[in-house]
Amino acid sequence: MPSGNSCVRCRVGRCRGYPSAALDGSLSRGRGDATWRGNLRDRRWKLPSDGSRRMTSAPRRERLNARVLRALGVLFCLLLLWLPDCAHSTHITGTFNTREFFRFLIKFGFQKTDRHRQRDSYGYIFGNVTARADFDVPITLAILDRGHFLEYYGNRTRTDKHAACAYMFNTLKKSSYDPHCNEEGQDFLRRVPCPRDQLCPDEDSVWNIVKGHQFTYVIQDFWQPRFWYMSLVACYRNKTTCQWEYYSKHDELEYDIWLVNGNPNISGLNSLTYQFSYDRQNTIELYLLFFLCYIILVPLQLYAVRLQKHPVTRLFTASLLLEFVAVCLILIHVLKFALDGVGYEQLEVAGDIFDILSRTSFMLLLLLLAKGWAVTRMELTWKPLVFAIWFCYGVVHILLYVWNMTEVDIIEDIDEYQTWPGWFILLFRSAIMIWFLYELRNTMTYEHNTQKLNFLLHFGASSLVWFIYLPIIALIALQVSALWRFKLLLGITYSADCFAYCVMAHLLWPTRSEQYFLLAQGADNGDELDEFNEAPHVLNNYVEPELSKIIT
Repeated sequence: MPSGNSCVRCRVGRCRGYPSAALDGSLSRGRGDATWRGNLRDRRWKLPSDGSRRMTSAPRRERLNARVLRALGVLFCLLLLWLPDCAHSTHITGTFNTREFFRFLIKFGFQKTDRHRQRDSYGYIFGNVTARADFDVPITLAILDRGHFLEYYGNRTRTDKHAACAYMFNTLKKSSYDPHCNEEGQDFLRRVPCPRDQLCPDEDSVWNIVKGHQFTYVIQDFWQPRFWYMSLVACYRNKTTCQWEYYSKHDELEYDIWLVNGNPNISGLNSLTYQFSYDRQNTIELYLLFFLCYIILVPLQLYAVRLQKHPVTRLFTASLLLEFVAVCLILIHVLKFALDGVGYEQLEVAGDIFDILSRTSFMLLLLLLAKGWAVTRMELTWKPLVFAIWFCYGVVHILLYVWNMTEVDIIEDIDEYQTWPGWFILLFRSAIMIWFLYELRNTMTYEHNTQKLNFLLHFGASSLVWFIYLPIIALIALQVSALWRFKLLLGITYSADCFAYCVMAHLLWPTRSEQYFLLAQGADNGDELDEFNEAPHVLNNYVEPELSKIIT
């Protein structure tokens, strides 16, 4: 039997050179960290230094994973129970006690009025505001555009409520309609509560009232879409002095109000726009489009993971399933919202959280592949650092979501990436992208197999696009009006994620990935010597066998 790097195995008419140690059934892995003994089809790992086995840490790892999952489950439930209180529907109901002094109800974008079908394209606000007990004097329901709202809103926090009322309505007392003090003003205010089963006292056009309701606002703007702001405040206008005063008694009223784009008195309404604020109109089509994309991609990936039960494929499948669940939950919410103006707010929050988990798990997959895990090596270096960075990014992303829902003032025309937590997460993502490129460069430097290099090249290019698109689009969004910004961010982020999943599904498809995955389960285990020969620490030199040695 020849010694040295002689041929020990012939497959399909060709032979490769392997170390002679392979002849007696043992094979060194090359880095001194483990030894593979016995039959090549029997994967048993043994540490030569202290004889300890890595499997002993598996139960501890499983217990730790179970604790982490339980903690995440508790956090997820808390978010579902808490965050919906911060959300707003376009059909709002509730009670208001004058002890609160001020309550902001909603910010709603009304569409531009079409000159050719004006009545059908107006914005409408209609509803009922009643009280079980009579008020001494009616308080105020205010529907204001941004120009009037900023001064009004900014003075609400004054400790002296009498002064607060005077300052809040300092401009409005000159521009708002009042039958006793300013008959030339605009129709911004309503005196509430209204008499039960009667119209509100400020309604002078009975023909304009939506049937079954006490008041109706008609919003008309021929120039552009516009946000309007609705609130209740415990202030009233003195009919004698025409000055605004504070309502000091503690009484309670009930409200049931709708805000819509389109005439509620006609049939054939556009359900894709009617219940939605202008900045959210036509988002149903986006969610339906991506739902159709994932309804095709997910079954294909589930089929692929059955063919090749590899850890990389499983992690990618988990990330894809999280995104699919997120799209389904949000789609259910918006479809219900289109019908009743409320939807399922808990499903929307759950969908947003699943979307964040999907993106963070996908980022983890990219980092692991950039380090060559399961492609050029099975042992992952700097494992605690990788998982720590991934965990921190996920936590920061969820905290940003909570911050945006609870801390950002509703009147601010900004998105989540225009706050300091948003800038921080963009910088964090950019830093991770730089680290990703550094690790990918190191992996490619020590790789000599052409197929694996080709995979890493395509993988790196597509991943770089996924990393860089969010900081770029966040900068572009700074120059876009808030009326269009949400749809811009939604369309581009969902498109980029869907494109990334499609590319990754293509790269990891079993017929392709078996060419560059190490120890791909489900494949012929007899190929493992070929995989070892293609590892970066082995020179891929083809050795032509000599016929005389084969015969010997």
